Amino acid sequence: MPGRRPRRRRARWGLRVSTAAAALLLSASGVGHAMVTGVETGIGRVDAFQGMSDRPGGGAGLTFLVAGTDGRDKLTDEEKQKYHLGGDPCHCTDTLMLVHLAADRSHASVVSLPRDSYAEVPAYPDAEGRRHPEHAIKLNAAYAEGGANLTVRTVEHMTGVHIDHYLEVDFTSFMRTVDAVGGVDLCTVRPLKDRYSGLDLPAGTSRLGGGRALQYVRARHVDASADLGRMQRQQRFLAALLHRITSSGVLMNPVRFKEVADAVLQSVRADADFDAGDLTDLAQAMRGFGPASSEFASVPLRGPAEEVPGLGSTVRWDPVRAPRLFRALREDRPFALHRDRTRPPAAVVDVPPERVRVRVDNGAGRRGLATEVARQLHAAGFATADAPGDSALGTVPHTVVSYDPHWDRSARTVAAALPGAQLRPAAGQGPVMRVTVGTDFRAVRPVRAEEPTPAPGSVAAMTGDQAVCR
Repeated sequence: MPGRRPRRRRARWGLRVSTAAAALLLSASGVGHAMVTGVETGIGRVDAFQGMSDRPGGGAGLTFLVAGTDGRDKLTDEEKQKYHLGGDPCHCTDTLMLVHLAADRSHASVVSLPRDSYAEVPAYPDAEGRRHPEHAIKLNAAYAEGGANLTVRTVEHMTGVHIDHYLEVDFTSFMRTVDAVGGVDLCTVRPLKDRYSGLDLPAGTSRLGGGRALQYVRARHVDASADLGRMQRQQRFLAALLHRITSSGVLMNPVRFKEVADAVLQSVRADADFDAGDLTDLAQAMRGFGPASSEFASVPLRGPAEEVPGLGSTVRWDPVRAPRLFRALREDRPFALHRDRTRPPAAVVDVPPERVRVRVDNGAGRRGLATEVARQLHAAGFATADAPGDSALGTVPHTVVSYDPHWDRSARTVAAALPGAQLRPAAGQGPVMRVTVGTDFRAVRPVRAEEPTPAPGSVAAMTGDQAVCR
C-alpha cells in the first residue's frame, strides 16, 4: 500500500483499553495463538491508511493513534438517561491519543490531543476521487469530514509522527470493558461534580463501573480547567485501568477472561493490518509492564481558547513546546521526568505548592532550623514569605500551621508537606500560611498537584505510578 512502511516483527504495545486488554488476557490465560486468531475475527475493520503518501518517516518503537468516538446511538434509552448521554451523536472523535511504545520496552508514552485544536487538514482525495484542498478545521471534526483516514492524515500532518496502527473505541465498548474487569479504582483529593456529564465523585477512593467511569472521562465542567482537566482525568483513568488489569485475578481465570475479551471486542475497530500476530506480540510486550513504565502528557497550548471565524472556540498548540514533545516520540525518548525512586513519593494535594505562600518560625529551639525548613519548603515548590524568625511561644512539641479559614485548602497543602503538623485556624491572618516548627519536625515531604503543572518551557507530564491509588 502506498506510503506504508514494510512490516517488521517486533514487540508490540497496545493502549490499556480495548484490543490490548484482550491480548493480555488471552496470553496470560494460556489460550494460545488459535484463540488469538479467533479474537482477531471479532474486531471491526477500517481502512485508515488508504491512498496515503508523503507520510512522515517511521522511527524506532511503535505508535498507535487511538480514537474514542461518540457512539451513544448504540446505548439503550435507560443508559442514555442514567449517564447523561442525551442528544444526537456528533459522529466525531471525542478523544484522540497518540500511544508510543519504546523499541526497548522501557516505557510507553501517551499524548492527548485536544479535540478543539486548530488543525490544518492536508489536501486529500475523498472516496469518490474528488480532490480537497488544504483547509482549517477543528481536530475532532476531521473524523466527521473524512473518517479515520482523514483523522490519521491530519494528525501525521500536524505532529510529524508516523502512525503504525489505528484503534477506535466507542462509548459502548468503553463501558462494557470497565464492567468486565470489575470496575476501576480512582482517587481524588477533592469532590468532583459535573452536572453536564452527571459526575458526582466524593474525595478519596471510589470504584467506578462502566457508566460512572464514562462520566469521569467525559467531564469537562468540573472546574475552569475544562478540556485540559478532562484529558488529565482520562490519562489517570488509563493508568488505573492498566493497574486493575495487571493486578487482578481476572488474568488467570479463563471464564472471567472470556467475558472480558468478548466485552472488549464488541465495538472495537482497527486498521486492516492489525492482525493475530500483532495481538500476540502485544500480549508479550505487556508482560511485567506496570504503571511506573507509562508516562502521560497533553499537547502544550500557547494560550487560552480563542474564537476563530467559521470554527468557533479553538486552541492552538505551543509553537516551541509542542514540537519538542513530538520530537521525543519520533526519537523514541521519554518526555516525562521520572522521579527519583530513592525519595519518598509525593503527596497529592488540591492546591499546587507554587500557589501557597508560607512564613516559617522556629519553635524547636534548634538554631537555624527555621531557615532550613524554609529552604526545604521552597525546594518543594512553596513561595516563602518574609525572613524566618523565632516563635513567640518559645519551644513547642508539635509543628503547627496557622491559617486563615478562607485559605483552608492551601493550609492542607502545607500540612501534607509537614507530616504530623497540626492545623490551627486564625481568622483574619490573610493568605500567608504561618508555620511554627516544633521539636517533632523531621523533614519536608514532597507534594504535587493532582493535575500536573508544567515548569516554564516544559511539558506537564506524569508517570502512571503517580496516577494510581496508593
